Amino acid sequence: MKRPKLKKASKRMTCHKRYKIQKKVREHHRKLRKEAKKRGHKKPRKDPGVPNSAPFKEALLREAELRKQRLEELKQQQKLDRQKELEKKRKLETNPDIKPSNVEPMEKEFGLCKTENKAKSGKQNSKKLYCQELKKVIEASDVVLEVLDARDPLGCRCPQVEEAIVQSGQKKLVLILNKSDLVPKENLESWLNYLKKELPTVVFRASTKPKDKGKITKAKKNAAPFRSEVCFGKEGLWKLLGGFQETCSKAIRVGVIGFPNVGKSSIINSLKQEQMCNVGVSMGLTRSMQVVPLDKQITIIDSPSFIVSPLNSSSALALRSPASIEVVKPMEAASAILSQADARQVVLKYTVPGYRNSLEFFTVLAQRRGMHQKGGIPNVEGAAKLLWSEWTGASLAYYCHPPTSWTPPPYFNESIVVDMKSGFNLEELEKNNAQSIRAIKGPHLANSILFQSSGLTNGIIEEKDIHEELPKRKERKQEEREDDKDSDQETVDEEVDENSSGMFAAEETGEALSEETTAGEQSTRSFILDKIIEEDDAYDFSTDYV
Repeated sequence: MKRPKLKKASKRMTCHKRYKIQKKVREHHRKLRKEAKKRGHKKPRKDPGVPNSAPFKEALLREAELRKQRLEELKQQQKLDRQKELEKKRKLETNPDIKPSNVEPMEKEFGLCKTENKAKSGKQNSKKLYCQELKKVIEASDVVLEVLDARDPLGCRCPQVEEAIVQSGQKKLVLILNKSDLVPKENLESWLNYLKKELPTVVFRASTKPKDKGKITKAKKNAAPFRSEVCFGKEGLWKLLGGFQETCSKAIRVGVIGFPNVGKSSIINSLKQEQMCNVGVSMGLTRSMQVVPLDKQITIIDSPSFIVSPLNSSSALALRSPASIEVVKPMEAASAILSQADARQVVLKYTVPGYRNSLEFFTVLAQRRGMHQKGGIPNVEGAAKLLWSEWTGASLAYYCHPPTSWTPPPYFNESIVVDMKSGFNLEELEKNNAQSIRAIKGPHLANSILFQSSGLTNGIIEEKDIHEELPKRKERKQEEREDDKDSDQETVDEEVDENSSGMFAAEETGEALSEETTAGEQSTRSFILDKIIEEDDAYDFSTDYV
């Protein structure tokens, strides 16, 4: 009861109510503790420090203080070294005539490569950096492994890079047929017989999920390994490199090169059985050279991908150039890939009816996969991106036939072929390749798609070629745009002269629609209209698609 003289009521409560609140609080805390136990969260233990009863307490505390001082000194020295490096780079940028000395040993270059690349990546063009890093890898390595996609081995070979390796002298070039599980066995054997005439070739299948040595549990050891975790051809490559190292009687460096998304970093991770290099679905993840020691005698070097020349065919540009480096339109890239593939096998693989052109295929594929835009219009660009990602990824099985007759490239002759094969145990390599082909479970011919290869893919090594090609492409694009504008104006003038006022109004409405809708929507609408006219159905187009 509130007393008359006091403004606030009393906070006193009955014992029954107070005990009830306390009980509820205890139950709540108990519930939180149980949940924390289930999650595995534990309270962080406090550092008790050095107890007073411990012997040599003062000496331990002094050592801890000295360690802190040393760490601070190291941090300051690292800051000073960074400042000196930045000053050197600024001087080189201001005075380009001054060239840095190449007298330093290779170990120092490997140690400084990461810091240099981080500083340069923001200032220089990525293509120039790729060329510089590729040259470093070729110069530093004794053996160069060119990784090829087994689905299109000839399209993964770069004649410019191979010629540079041959001209450098005293360097061995070895071909690796990666992703061999995505190709029928008969096709794999025929490609192996074709390629081993020129260079030593290793059949390989990299593991996409390498196991860490410290994280393998008992359950994982007893369980059967997944298909993606199994690696084939690792022992053969190890023996090949080990035999060459014994013949040289010195430590060797092995460079891994190739086009984007052929599996360079995956091969290194498979050999090391650890996640040493970045691996992903997207192209061009490796942007700088990375040194990985396999053992005391063999060191492997990861490199960035080749730069694809824009003078190549459209299918080669679509399959070999990453989106981060070469900006390619998805519709153009996907239609170029589709034109080189067997139409019957594509229809069976994607479960779509027969198509007349690429646009019709993408519209039907978008409808089958449920890819729609506003108003129920099929997303043609999304379907094109889907096909592009599947063909550049490591899941789709397709293959191409090797050439009927073997013709060596102009930079190879009989003496160079013999020199490249010397120092390797080729008989043992053939046995290991035969074992890996028997162990690999490849797809059947009926389940894979036949692809027509466009031949060798040209690349860019010199930085001068990048400077020359970029302005040319811009000029071509500007000229094409100007020609398109002129042709559009001429056609509009002719139509205005010929047609009446009613037709002119219809053209105005069509132009307004074309400005509002995208190019993909216009193409899909025109395709749907053609289909309706062919079937002679009385269909009200305005209700659903306008």
